[in-house]
Parts: sequence; structure tokens; C-alpha cells
Amino acid sequence: MKVLLYFESEKLLAKSGIGRALDHQKRALTEIGIDYTLDPNDQDYDILHINTYGLKSRSVIKKARKMGKPVIYHAHSTEEDFRNSFVGSNQLAPFVKRYLVSLYQQADHLITPTPYSKSLLESYGLTNPIAPISNGIDLAKYQATPAKEAAFRNFFHLKPDQKVIICVGLFFKRKGLLDFVEIAKGLPEYTFIWFGDVPMYSIPANIRRIVKQDHPDNVIFPGYIKGDIIEGAYANADLFFFPSYEETEGIVVLEALASHQKVLVRDIPVYHGWLADQQNCYTGHTNAEFSQLIQAMVTNAVPDLTAQGYQTAQSKSITEVGHELQAVYQHVLAPDQLNPKYDAIMRPAKR
Repeated sequence: MKVLLYFESEKLLAKSGIGRALDHQKRALTEIGIDYTLDPNDQDYDILHINTYGLKSRSVIKKARKMGKPVIYHAHSTEEDFRNSFVGSNQLAPFVKRYLVSLYQQADHLITPTPYSKSLLESYGLTNPIAPISNGIDLAKYQATPAKEAAFRNFFHLKPDQKVIICVGLFFKRKGLLDFVEIAKGLPEYTFIWFGDVPMYSIPANIRRIVKQDHPDNVIFPGYIKGDIIEGAYANADLFFFPSYEETEGIVVLEALASHQKVLVRDIPVYHGWLADQQNCYTGHTNAEFSQLIQAMVTNAVPDLTAQGYQTAQSKSITEVGHELQAVYQHVLAPDQLNPKYDAIMRPAKR
């Protein structure tokens, strides 16, 4: 079996969750011994596994169809997570939905990160089979080391007793950036760091002003940072706070869990079934509630759930994702053959 992993505009999307998803797919297939190519001109493949949505992506699908190759579309995006992002995103969202549906309809099979995003796709009227498979997490990459933690604290010149709350995400209203800054105003004793970046011209003026200047002194926007500094931040910060309103999964949450970090998220449907309040994380609804939880978690006034959170990350390891992808590939190539792994993936999630 050989798979064409197609990813249009790879450099442009490298900093996004979709970009990390491609890296995880490559790792996953390598770990379980499935051959793959990234070259759309390589015709010696069995399955097209496509991740992106541009005009070139449509052309690659058409070419695969002409050659009789089955097509799997990785549905990373929905209308819901397009809203409240770029300039004009809310006005464009209905058109984006129609465009996505027109692409997804061409696939023999869809893959999407969570049962929640699967339910959204089904609500669009899509009838393709849809497998909810996590984007996965590289557990080894996020293991804490003294060197990584020191790199993080030295980079930001943090004092030994300085309490730090971090978030990782693009500069979108949908990600909860406005709430993050508002909460930081009320907790000046803590340092809040938002890692991430997006071209400033592409985001609304109010978000741009907040990132550039209209934020309190205890909020830092260092931009996109990778390697030891961000991995040290995940491990060494006092809390990972992710107030996003809409996700198809939230790879950064998995990264925090894999780092044995305390996690606080907004209670939204995408987490139902794998994150549970006071079991492997804490969840909140309002800024007042988040502020109280942040103080309680930082001061250890509530139980530490990092061990339980790490177990959740383990269940979504790169290796497990590889086996699940393999099961879908095998089904697409031979749908009539017995495939217990595929059947388990496609079984409706328990509520």
C-alpha cells in the first residue's frame, strides 16, 4: 500500500493545526510501515489522502479519479471554525461551507478529528462515510526536560517565583483572545503569554490593536515560537488556558496534556467524550468562572489532574493514529473484507 498525502500551500499552513496534522500523518504512516509520497506527480500510489482546499487540491482529486484511485478527504475545516477568524470571515462563512461540501462530496471516505466535527459534517447533508480519528500527539516530543524549561524561562526573563499562564493559537476572536486579555487585566499578579501568529493584515482591526498595543503589561504576544522554548513553556508554565469557542479538535490541548500540564478549557461540544471537567482537566463558561479557576489551579487549591490528562494524550498517540488510518485505508481498498479496527472506529460514540 502506498498513499499520496497531498497538502497544498504547505509553507503557508505550517504554523497552523492543519500543518501539524500533516506532520503527524507522516510520522504515523512511517511508524506502522505504510509507504507514502508527497509528490502529486508520482502516479505510483494506491490512495489519495488529501488535506487541503485550494484549486490545486481540486485538480489533484480530478486526476486521481481519472486514474481510478480512491480518494480520502481529511476534513479539518468546517463553517463553524471559519467564523470569527479572518477579516470578513463571518460574511464568507456560508460560501465557505458550500465550497467545502463540494470538495468533501468528491471523496470515497472522509476523516475528521472528532465525533463532534463528524456530527457537523453530517448536518451539512454529507452522506460519505466519516471516520473520527484524532490528529494525534507525539508523546516523546513533549516530555519535559530541565534544558527546555530553562530555555523557556530564560527567553522571557522569568523570575523563579513568577506564575505564568500560557495559550497557543492564531490571533482569532474564535480562539478566545479577547477573553484571555480581559481575564489577564483582572489578574495582574500573573504573567499571561499567548504563543502564535497570523499576518496582521488578515485579522480585524480590534484584534490587531489588542495584539500590538491595547493589552495590559502582564500579557505577552511573542509570536510563533517552536522548539525548546514552546515545549519548555508547555511543561514549565503554571497553567495552559485555552478559551476557544470552536475547534474541530484542538491539537494544542493535546500538546499541553502530553506535557503533563494543567489544562483549563471552555466547555464546548468538541471536547465531549475525551475531556471531562474535574477528571482530566477543568472547564469553564464565563470570564468570572475562568478567573476563579485560574487562581485555584495555580495555587493548587483544586486537585492536580495532570496524570489523568497525560493518560488521555496517550490514547491519542501517533502510533494509535497510524493504526486507525491504516484501517480506513484497508476499508477503502477492500470494503468487503473483515476489518474489526475499522468497525470500532465507525461505531457511534457513546454519550
